[in-house]
Amino acid sequence: MSLEETKLPGDGVLEAKEKEEFDYSQRSQWLRAAVLGANDGLVSTASLMVGVGAVKKDDKAMLLSGIAGLFAGACSMAIGEFVSVYSQRDIELAQMKRESRLEGGSINIDRSQLPNPIQAAGASALAFGVGAMVPLLAAGFLSSYKVRLGVVSIAATMALFVFGWIGAVLGRTPVASSTMRVVVGGWMAMMVTFGLMKAVAGVGGF
Repeated sequence: MSLEETKLPGDGVLEAKEKEEFDYSQRSQWLRAAVLGANDGLVSTASLMVGVGAVKKDDKAMLLSGIAGLFAGACSMAIGEFVSVYSQRDIELAQMKRESRLEGGSINIDRSQLPNPIQAAGASALAFGVGAMVPLLAAGFLSSYKVRLGVVSIAATMALFVFGWIGAVLGRTPVASSTMRVVVGGWMAMMVTFGLMKAVAGVGGF
């Protein structure tokens, strides 16, 4: 047996560990993408509801704006993810074909290893919807204008803390600073939307 063919006793264990780390990396990427999608759904829907609430005190208008934001955002996320992942799939498929030709072998491609655009689109839409449901459920059964705005803001803040913490753990980044960035970013989005809608209402007389 040649030196190149000789395997050390620990090679099998090392390969298993590397495979396990790769699998964990793949799973964490999917989970982190799901958390980011849920965070997008939370922030955009909460900001939309707070913005409409700055102009209209009607509880139905605020709730309908949130529902419309959920549907529009989920569709947008799904379509965007489908196009993006499909492009990535085409690139990887073309690369595999080029490598097979260079090696002089037959083109035998395992398509199960390629990214699935339909799965990615569904996951993105679902994650966005989960995040968007937080402010919708918080405001769905409240009729008082001030209480409704307050509950939406509090519910969004609590969810931002949770999403920020999960994202930091999965991304292996400092939990405190990463979580605060998510919370502050969400609050800025809601406050800017609220302020701009107040200004638009003042100028347009809504």
